[in-house]
Amino acid sequence: MDERLEIFVISKPDVFKSPNLDISIGEAEIDDLRSQLETQAAEQFKAPNLSNLIPKAEPLVIVQDDKDDESSVESKDIELVMTQAGVTRPKTIKVLKAADWDNISAVMELAN
Repeated sequence: MDERLEIFVISKPDVFKSPNLDISIGEAEIDDLRSQLETQAAEQFKAPNLSNLIPKAEPLVIVQDDKDDESSVESKDIELVMTQAGVTRPKTIKVLKAADWDNISAVMELAN
């Protein structure tokens, strides 16, 4: 047996009052209270929204200070070591930095 707890509801009724009688006019709808109670009970068992508790991932920023180091040596020296050793610019700058910007030492290091 389907036990339903229903009532009639008039949303936004037009109400006319008189000293002896109140009249409500509007569209009557069936409101199933049991269904509403079940829906409310089910809401309690939903998984909580944890997105506001999980920290937002910060973007990974890699800072290379090699560009700053280039200012302490002329670009032609970097190009010279790159050409002589046949390596990339970042690798050249790294080796030059380790060699205290000595071109000859950097070329010798890269040649090995």
